[in-house]
Amino acid sequence: MLPAVTATRYVTPLREGGSLPGLMEADDLGTYVVKWRAAGQGVKVLVAEVVCGELARALSLPVPALVTVDVAPELAVGEPDFEVQELLQRSAGTNLGLDYLPGALDFEAGVAEVGPELAGRVLWFDALVGNVDRSWRNPNMLFWHGRLQLIDHGAALTFHHHWPGAEAAVARPYDASQHALVECQPDVVGADAALAPRVTRPMLEAVLAQVPDDWLEGPSPDDAPDDVRVRYVDQLLDRVALRDAWLPQLVATAAAGGARRRSPRGENRPPWLGPPPPEGVTQR
Repeated sequence: MLPAVTATRYVTPLREGGSLPGLMEADDLGTYVVKWRAAGQGVKVLVAEVVCGELARALSLPVPALVTVDVAPELAVGEPDFEVQELLQRSAGTNLGLDYLPGALDFEAGVAEVGPELAGRVLWFDALVGNVDRSWRNPNMLFWHGRLQLIDHGAALTFHHHWPGAEAAVARPYDASQHALVECQPDVVGADAALAPRVTRPMLEAVLAQVPDDWLEGPSPDDAPDDVRVRYVDQLLDRVALRDAWLPQLVATAAAGGARRRSPRGENRPPWLGPPPPEGVTQR
């Protein structure tokens, strides 16, 4: 299971985020961006965050630490916004925490540091999990202490929002034309050779074991958590096995590359990091 912490203080809501994530302190003295079980599309977003985050970690891709955060509804009392109070109260219990990365730099600030090998592996991974939220407009990547960090995978694994259509999603092509790393000469062929053999049943079972039982929702309300875990494992294994259906297009898109689309400084910065550092200031 993921490490478990207990929230001790609600710091602030992150109002620019669509699901109003909150910054919280916990009893391990850590600070976390907390995503709520009662927000947006509910616990399936949290499942996607855990499955994709821990799968990325198992494939040696850089992601911030994830924890479960036990939140007491009383922590909402000091928040003057009624909407936020209600969200915290409805989310009492186990939520998801993403390690807060103070001083992280925008993706735009360090894109030159993403070489073809890493770019190819991120692109291959996103195609595997169907991550639709890594575009140049919203890259969901940061640089922290000079290292790329992949964040926010709640929009991936779209098949679990409609289990009857999951089988059709196995061979679905992945549109990488707007991917934030497509212009970095991503080595997708090398990534496939390196990563595909590592996606095994035991590895995926270990990843799914980290998802709390009460977050798992299958096609039927009567599905046992372990049965739902098997569905995720089988879906991802089938996706790897049938990658001849989506890999050639991915390789072709990566080879075509694209022109650099620069955004104003700070535009691609996740709102929970606050304003970007002043011009000329670099992170140490």
